[in-house]
Amino acid sequence: MDNAVALKPTMHEALPATFAGRIKAMPARSKASFAIGVAALAGVIFAMTMWASQGDYKVLYANLSDKDGGAVIAQLSQMNVPYRMAEGGGAILVPAAQVHDLRLKLATAGLPKGTISGFELMDNARFGQTQFQERLTFQRGLEGELTRSIMSLAAVESARVHLALPNQNGFFREQQKPSASVLLTLRAGRTLDRAQLAGIVHLVSSSVPEMSPKAVSVLDQTGTLLTGAGDGPQTGLDAQQLQYVSQVEGGYTKRIRELLEPIVGADNLRATVAADIDFSQTEATSEEFKPNQGNAASIAIRSQQTSEQGAGAGTGLPSGVPGAASNQPPIAATAPLTGASQPLQGAPVSGAAGPSGRREAVTNYEVDKTVRVTKNASGNVRRLNAAVVVNNRTVVDAKGKSTQVPLSAEEIEKLTALVQESIGFNKERGDSVKVINAPFKVDALTNVDTPFWKSPELIDLVRAAALPAGLAVVAILVFFGLLRPAAKAAFATPRLSGRGTRIDAVVDDDQTLDAVAALAPPAYLKQIEGAKALAKDNPAAVAGIVRGWVGGQAA
Repeated sequence: MDNAVALKPTMHEALPATFAGRIKAMPARSKASFAIGVAALAGVIFAMTMWASQGDYKVLYANLSDKDGGAVIAQLSQMNVPYRMAEGGGAILVPAAQVHDLRLKLATAGLPKGTISGFELMDNARFGQTQFQERLTFQRGLEGELTRSIMSLAAVESARVHLALPNQNGFFREQQKPSASVLLTLRAGRTLDRAQLAGIVHLVSSSVPEMSPKAVSVLDQTGTLLTGAGDGPQTGLDAQQLQYVSQVEGGYTKRIRELLEPIVGADNLRATVAADIDFSQTEATSEEFKPNQGNAASIAIRSQQTSEQGAGAGTGLPSGVPGAASNQPPIAATAPLTGASQPLQGAPVSGAAGPSGRREAVTNYEVDKTVRVTKNASGNVRRLNAAVVVNNRTVVDAKGKSTQVPLSAEEIEKLTALVQESIGFNKERGDSVKVINAPFKVDALTNVDTPFWKSPELIDLVRAAALPAGLAVVAILVFFGLLRPAAKAAFATPRLSGRGTRIDAVVDDDQTLDAVAALAPPAYLKQIEGAKALAKDNPAAVAGIVRGWVGGQAA
């Protein structure tokens, strides 16, 4: 009976029906693996979500002052908008989809305010301010508005405007004229031509009443006076003059290339032109006087005066021997153009009183005067020097072999004549043109085949996909290495081994028992093996014991 009790198998309980119960019933090692896998997978999912939420960032504002940048960042933090600072803090980056929306919202909040204040200073006028404060606020606002207008130019990075507005009084003659000074900070590699400088000067002078364009001074960041440079002495060419020289030389060089490239080829020609430009301005005034000579009809009389006097101290009656000689009328007086005038002639008279009459004539003529003012133009070409190098001519023989052949003297002479005509050669002013023939040294180009895996496009693609691909690989490893084995162990249906699954295989009985729902614990394996051995050695005793169990009899 004791053997019968010892041989009674104790089966496993059925698996829990709930998921939590099955997890609880797992071994400690499987539980730890399952927990680590769930935590790792959650971390991977969180990292991928954060990476996807960052997206593409674009510039919201750039080159903001510290004050404006801090105000914008504080507003973005209040709006719960993610942002980034560019390297060096020069720009604020936000998600690309929110750039325009955020700009409108920040503009509604009055951001960025900017360090330059214009006429909005007049909006915050305090009650009881003096006339001086009001005038000073107006001047600051006008300077700010002019600064904003000048900074809108593409070549200007920053600007400052200083206005000198004197107090006006009731005496017009004693009023002082306003003046202005403009300090410009130009962008790297940018310059202002004369037209742009004139535009800035007239912008400032037109914005202030009674201001003359000559009273506006413009300086750059190096302290160079850009306007009014002609008033003082110059030791060299200014930026505008250097630019003009460069344009002149470039124009002549372009003419030479356009003329010779179709003949010798674009890669077989090198040309340069040096221009000596005269920027001096001279003004001459001359007066010429022309004497009164030539035809009398062409002489202009300015004034004429005639003086006549009658008889002298006599009786005034005719005297002398009567006759034809004393009755002749006087001869008309003539005044020659040059030399002394002839004496006054008249009828001879006699008597102690002397001559009987006197006549004087004074004639003033216009003197010819010519005033000539000559002013030389600035920027005249004083001398041109052109240098041209032509490569050897390439000749291909019948076998297809190419050789370099120097140009002949006649060809060099023709090319020289073409260059002289293209630049307007003038021997009298000292122009020189030199055309030489020399073989060009061509460096051998080695084609470096970049491997496909070193191409920039592939590198950028790998960098962009490295993070999501790595997270995906980690997720796969976590799932198949930790979660899947633990889940398989939790949801698997346990079965008994092939031995002992059917007791009726040993006992001659028609009743078939189902397989045990769970594997027998290791403590019962020895009992099962002992029962098998007993059934094999003494089957009749074992059959009796089984019949007693089935019939409910006590052993």
